[in-house]
Amino acid sequence: MSGYLGDSVNVAVLGSGVAGASTAYALARRGARVSIIDEPRTGQATAAGAGIIAPWTSAVDGPFYELYAAGAGHYPRLVDELADRDIAIGYRRSGALVVADDDTTLDEVSARASARADAAPEMGEIARVSAEETSAMFPPLRRDLAGIFVSGGARVDGRLLRAGLLQAAIESGAEVRHGLARIARDGAGVAVDLGDDIERYDAVVVAAGAWSNAVLADLGFDLPLAPQRGQIVHLSLPGATTTHWPSVLPVASHYLVCFDGSRVVAGATRETGSGFDPRVTAAGQREVIDNALSIAPGLADATVLETRVGLRPVSADGVPYLGRLGDLPVWVNVGFGAAGLTMGPYVGDQLAIGVLGGAMSPLMSTASPSRIN
Repeated sequence: MSGYLGDSVNVAVLGSGVAGASTAYALARRGARVSIIDEPRTGQATAAGAGIIAPWTSAVDGPFYELYAAGAGHYPRLVDELADRDIAIGYRRSGALVVADDDTTLDEVSARASARADAAPEMGEIARVSAEETSAMFPPLRRDLAGIFVSGGARVDGRLLRAGLLQAAIESGAEVRHGLARIARDGAGVAVDLGDDIERYDAVVVAAGAWSNAVLADLGFDLPLAPQRGQIVHLSLPGATTTHWPSVLPVASHYLVCFDGSRVVAGATRETGSGFDPRVTAAGQREVIDNALSIAPGLADATVLETRVGLRPVSADGVPYLGRLGDLPVWVNVGFGAAGLTMGPYVGDQLAIGVLGGAMSPLMSTASPSRIN
């Protein structure tokens, strides 16, 4: 493989969730010849994800946070690029509202976000808001919850994002193929085994989410990666116009995020040890709805529209695996956990630069798969 940016390097991207679609688009728009190869699987995380883009109040720190914040910072450019192609991804900056019933917690959140503000101008304004103000912003909330409002908080529709990135990749010359693919050794390089055919590529990107180890099995790699089930309930609130309501983030793992019309999405379970089991369960439904009603009792009369289930790919240390596997022309883009819709487009763009021989952001090195060797 030679050159950078514009050379017709032949690349296979295995997986078409946000990680694969982002990488394929970034490669194709730089001139690579891209084949996106995927087998539709029930439980793909991107199809279920809620899509809150607001990493700055999170308690996570270190390499994970740096990638998280970079992902949020990448979105305005991506939205503009796709808008030039008349592609919409359901992205809206409607703000993020962290709520709590005690001042100490809100003080900590405000201090953390403020300390990160200079490095993340896309965060926008940070404001302390009273319980009365939070209720005006998100009427179903409990009346005793004050908050921290971050104006740059956004949301994106995971299904529209995936579809938009795939459309943009195809418009840039990529092709999409369906089938079960595995990587096979081919002398000093690799090929993609499609069962009835073996095809050779200059590089292969594995972005198959929780199923990535199955793709890598014949190469002898076994990433410390496991599926984690997430159940997310979609509600309709009769008579409400929720388009501009902010995302609500209690200081916990659950959340509320709104989309156009009267849709409110409540999530999510984090079921470590679930295996590849994409069922909606009674306990999962109860957990999500109980958590939602505990902070927003005004949702009690909402209609339950559907429950989506995603099997998140979770790495052993919580940091994704991003980069080249040893000396083989095989790259991995996997392990985002619950942060895939935030990080995915940025990481896909950077990984494409690396595949084509360029210098990726130093942030990518902290997530290199070499740390597991």
